[in-house]
Amino acid sequence: MTKIATRLRIALLALTCVASPSFAAGDIAVEVRNESEPVLCAEKDNVTIKAISPEVRRFQIEAAHPAYIAGLLRDNWEADWTACDMTGDPAFKAPVPPRRVTFYESIEYWLVGYTFPTFWRPADTTFKVGDRVEKGLHLVQLWKLGKTGSYEVLVVYPQDGYWRTRPLPPPQLSAAAYGSSFLFGPIEQDGGRPVVNIKEIVFDPATLSFKLNFKDGSAGTLKLDSVDENRMVLDAVLDKPVTGGKAFVALRSMYVTEGNNDVARIAVREPGAKGWREEPLMPFTGGKATDIWMGRTTHSRHNTSSPDMVFRHFSTDPNPPAKK
Repeated sequence: MTKIATRLRIALLALTCVASPSFAAGDIAVEVRNESEPVLCAEKDNVTIKAISPEVRRFQIEAAHPAYIAGLLRDNWEADWTACDMTGDPAFKAPVPPRRVTFYESIEYWLVGYTFPTFWRPADTTFKVGDRVEKGLHLVQLWKLGKTGSYEVLVVYPQDGYWRTRPLPPPQLSAAAYGSSFLFGPIEQDGGRPVVNIKEIVFDPATLSFKLNFKDGSAGTLKLDSVDENRMVLDAVLDKPVTGGKAFVALRSMYVTEGNNDVARIAVREPGAKGWREEPLMPFTGGKATDIWMGRTTHSRHNTSSPDMVFRHFSTDPNPPAKK
């Protein structure tokens, strides 16, 4: 067995071990669609993996350290602008001057928002915590107190609906990198990119949940289920299924070469199959799956510690299973 195959099986075994048996009976398969395209620029999201179903109301999103994390002693977060031309990107001036806003602080968690000078979309989404309402924020960060310091574990860009998550760093690293992003909700196209149009985000500190009111009138919730030095798990619930052939969740990432990427491989658990279907991500032709893993099995020079991403436990029931 090759080292790549061994590491992928380690990652899939970890996924199988953490999957709750109480979910399995109600899991349904979704359509997995690959809309990725080749690029030369490492700072452009060219990877798009969509999940589509007119039935799904609840599922989980997981960010887990790659299988090689225990042996990683040096990380690389440096941007790579080789062969990149961003001059054609739109830029909308912020409605207010650049600023930093602290929404919420406790001993363990705090929430911070930022407005930049410009953004690629108009800033009309509002963000609310309690009685405080802010409009025009481009980035909101959730921080958590860990064993040796404070760590940013989640970010959302309210104006286009992109989220990034990561576990707490392993003991040998001072921090872990972000990598792939995900979109949650009814996914549209704007300016050649998939986006989620959000009217308002409401954060509830008591439940560590984000309530999203989408511009099409539907709603959804992302709740932080758990986060530690191995993985972060989010519970995702939609008030109604996303129909009309639109995706309800998607991975956005980048791939240039096997050594320069944020995601390189995909594995899907197909209905009735005796094992996982595993292959390189770019030529993946799609299919049906109850679980979708997207990650790396070999080191990349770009965001080397960035997490693998998993979409799983797709269900028509919006209520979580009873605890055993």
